[in-house]
Amino acid sequence: MSTPTARFPLLVLSAVQALAVPLAARAQQSDTVLPPVSVSAPRVAGDNAAVSAIGSFGQLPLQETPASITVITNEQMHERGIRQTTDITRLDASVNESYNAVGYAEQFSIRGFALDNTASYRKDGLEISADASVALENKERIEILKGLAGLQAGIATPGGILNYVTKRPTNDPLRSVIVEARERGTLYGAVDLGGRSDDKRFGYRINAAAEKLRSYVRGADGEREFVSGAFDWRLTPQALLQLDIDYQHKSQLTAPGFQLINGTDLPTGVSARTMLNNQPWSRPVKTDSANVGLRFEYQLNPDWTTSVAVNRNTLRRDDFAAFPFGCASAGIFSGFCANGDYDVYDYQSENERKSLLATQAMIQGNFVAGTMRHELAAGVSGLRRREKFGDCVYGSVDCLGSAPNGTSNLYAPVAVPASAISTGPVLLRRSDDERSVFVRDVMSLNDALKLHAGARYVRIDRNQFDENGNARSAFDKGFLLPNVALVYSPNKTLSIYGSFAEGLEHGGIPANFTNNANQALDPAKSYQVEFGTKARLVDGWNLTAAVFRIRKPLEFLNASNTYVRQGEAEHQGIELGLQGQATRNLALGASMTALHSRQENTGDPTLDGKRVTNVPKLKSVVYADYTISNLSGLSLNGSWQYASNKAFSPDNSVTVPGYHTFNVGARYLTRVAGMSTTIRFGIDNVTDRFYWRDVTQSLGGYLFPGAPRTFRLSAQFDF
Repeated sequence: MSTPTARFPLLVLSAVQALAVPLAARAQQSDTVLPPVSVSAPRVAGDNAAVSAIGSFGQLPLQETPASITVITNEQMHERGIRQTTDITRLDASVNESYNAVGYAEQFSIRGFALDNTASYRKDGLEISADASVALENKERIEILKGLAGLQAGIATPGGILNYVTKRPTNDPLRSVIVEARERGTLYGAVDLGGRSDDKRFGYRINAAAEKLRSYVRGADGEREFVSGAFDWRLTPQALLQLDIDYQHKSQLTAPGFQLINGTDLPTGVSARTMLNNQPWSRPVKTDSANVGLRFEYQLNPDWTTSVAVNRNTLRRDDFAAFPFGCASAGIFSGFCANGDYDVYDYQSENERKSLLATQAMIQGNFVAGTMRHELAAGVSGLRRREKFGDCVYGSVDCLGSAPNGTSNLYAPVAVPASAISTGPVLLRRSDDERSVFVRDVMSLNDALKLHAGARYVRIDRNQFDENGNARSAFDKGFLLPNVALVYSPNKTLSIYGSFAEGLEHGGIPANFTNNANQALDPAKSYQVEFGTKARLVDGWNLTAAVFRIRKPLEFLNASNTYVRQGEAEHQGIELGLQGQATRNLALGASMTALHSRQENTGDPTLDGKRVTNVPKLKSVVYADYTISNLSGLSLNGSWQYASNKAFSPDNSVTVPGYHTFNVGARYLTRVAGMSTTIRFGIDNVTDRFYWRDVTQSLGGYLFPGAPRTFRLSAQFDF
């Protein structure tokens, strides 16, 4: 994984050139028989015909899983211009952004609960770190499990988990090239190659991409390179060995958010394009991330299968920012000055390193005992996580006693002097060893009724170390996480379920300026009750609905400047989804989530009973794809997204207004030089509306505006 990053764009361009030469020669052969162009509306998100590996164990149809799950396919990613996970918020109303700064790691919430970048993300079911943006070029689909995932994942925040499913080798030769441009100068190119050997025993899938990033935020520019390989080897008819490798380098200047004016009012007269990290000495955040995965499956007999899987995920990051924070001259801690002034800090944290080694062994199959049929899955898993970093520096001294470099202004930026600080020695600061054993049984009580019962026992051994490598704290404890659900299916088109689950999440990590900075709180359990239904209606329509209640311990920064766990957060909600073909040419989809979230038993009357921050009461998305019959190869698509207002401050004294956004696009299938070609054009936020898409209390409280109107044009060549 030591290939110099500067060579990656050349690698991608060379691959495109190598493929283009034989293609041009093929296009000149007059006797070449080309496959017909297929014109159809793409499937919409959440199609109940899809399968998921995270709703339970094994590939289960969504119709049979007693959980709320959305599957976003590779086809949908192409049609909607989804280049990063952030864009899936346009397809599922339960997913929102959570401190999702441009140029930094993507961060999300599900059902109003922020995900944990070190525990809530999976690749092929195994833990990965999301402290670097997860590349989508080698992903076949994204699976979103909403709600507690104690049985499926062990440790994850109550909102759920995201599972990225890797593309596998294709049976038929695959050669695909995509090039794209966006109006601010972003250029993108990718190749996707797949196939098998003549005897079909060995298969390969190669993906590579290069991107010049030109953000809608002025100056938040950068570049990204990615390459991956996935290989299958059928050792015997019963034995399959799979290997996948990927590497990504990304370098981009990050765009910090805005704070309240005078600590009390929303900023006005600002643009989504405003860059606050705009000092002459500003440097980009650089990340290098990699995965190496190995999986072995063996079919014992027609009813039983075993598998062993391992994945190593590594991340190295140099984190820099000219960080806007507070107004010392007016004694304002979490806000800009009344005139728009703000203090600028030189934040540096070089050579951060994180590594995760995830393993899992599982056996699954079915058998009949007496009159009852059982579908059983059982196994063991392990996770070894190591985090190394130095004492970050913030201003002229370390993070816990920082001093600003100077003062700039929101409306009239000012250059401030650089500092001479540097990150301290990089040492092991946090280690986790997690071991678990799990079992799940689906019992067919009769032809229509199934009982899902399972549990996972997790043992956590966590150690934290200070800046000198000395042990600061230790935690060693086991947790039992039960999960039970009853599914009633009177026929193959309808399922009704009720479930109870317990989950487990790591404690939050206090920010640098708190009294207990970087000392992670102990893990804590959460609880969920959910009822739902999944139905395949007439004419290909699919309906999903779920009502749920989730309770978890509340964490917040108290009046003594200490990050504490006190009280509870309770989220009650309703999720609805509807997808299908309205006509032969028109596909429609809709998703809606209504949430009632509140804080309880905090001991602070200004917080009890108030809404949880950054959680809209209502969010909905509607999307459509229309194929034009009398214009062969042309189809149109559009989407509408609505989110109601959200609380910014824990006491709800400040809220940000709700918003609507509209996106439109078109797709045209044709042939260029004998190649099947797909031209796609899209406009996001058609009305160029300004809105606050994401608000957070992290690091003193910040607000992030949504992207303004954005154009994109791409061409995909398949041969």
